[in-house]
Amino acid sequence: MADQRTRGRSPGRRGRRRITAPPGTHRTYAPGSARVSPLLRTVAAYAWRLLVVGIVAYGVFVVLGRFHEIGIAVFLGLVATALLRPPADLLARWIPRPLAVAGVLIGSIVLFLGALAFVGETVASQWTDLVAEFRDGLARIEPWLERPPFRLDPHALSDLQARIGSYLSSHRTTLLDTAVTGAGRLVQALTAIALALFCSVFFIHSGDRQWAWFCAQFPRGARQRIMDGGRAAWRTFTGYTHGIVLVAGTNAILVGIALLLLGVPLAVPLALLEFFAAFIPLIGSPVALAVAAIVALAVKGPLIAGLVVVLIVVIGQIEGHLLHPLVMSWAVRLHPVVVALSVVAGAIAAGVVGAVVAVPLVSVVWSVRQTLRAPAP
Repeated sequence: MADQRTRGRSPGRRGRRRITAPPGTHRTYAPGSARVSPLLRTVAAYAWRLLVVGIVAYGVFVVLGRFHEIGIAVFLGLVATALLRPPADLLARWIPRPLAVAGVLIGSIVLFLGALAFVGETVASQWTDLVAEFRDGLARIEPWLERPPFRLDPHALSDLQARIGSYLSSHRTTLLDTAVTGAGRLVQALTAIALALFCSVFFIHSGDRQWAWFCAQFPRGARQRIMDGGRAAWRTFTGYTHGIVLVAGTNAILVGIALLLLGVPLAVPLALLEFFAAFIPLIGSPVALAVAAIVALAVKGPLIAGLVVVLIVVIGQIEGHLLHPLVMSWAVRLHPVVVALSVVAGAIAAGVVGAVVAVPLVSVVWSVRQTLRAPAP
């Protein structure tokens, strides 16, 4: 009996008991793996995955940095599509779609150029009076700054003006080079706008067919997942775009009415500045209203400037506690900390453009992730 039980076994393994692992566990054959903590193995597994994600993200940012004009143009084209496709679809019920797309685009361009022309005409008509009011306002502010608690030197402002004049005269060449560089950047901006307009024409006219063709290039098994992610991304992007335009328009109307009631000059241009600044969440509106407060201080004095500061606080509360939560509920709910970090990171990576693009980009990525994680029906 003993010979039968031990038949086929090697002499070195005779008498050893076979130890089987409990069900649901994995056997590890790496030498010394028993001495490695499970927590350390888990951290290492996540660490190399994070390194891969970081390398991919860095590569994406490098590519976008090299071709940032194209990225900006595509982003502006998508914004125009999100805003103008609904009216184009509405007009396409009665007229051919190409005519509807052309009419919507031409109408929006005329409206935008008309707003810019109105602002330019307002500034030009008030420029002479505004310069005189600025000089009178500075003359009124100087004695106020010389009293407690500021106790400013009476010659500080005059010395500052003299220093500014001497700096401008001594750095004329540098300023000219800066102006030439600014002109080159203006040409780049106009090129990006023209490319964005070109992209928006095709996005509005047949963007759905273009996306269907793109999804058809992938294997059949992954095609539906890509289509679901794309629909979620577009739904989030359009919701955020419509909401942020509503926030910007509401802020601009409130600021314009308040500045008109307070008698602050250039109320319409400052309201338009508030409209564009509101596209940078959390920090855009305070910066624009700070400019309005400086204008009010120089022209109307400290009392009106103080009321403008109160206006900054009130509009900030309305935007932060009412309008922005409404926008995020339309798109994707993001915590204010995530919004703030996204804006700062975008500004560090790509300046003002990065600050504008950061929040919708994070919203779209999060929406796609939530859609792809959901179990298939």
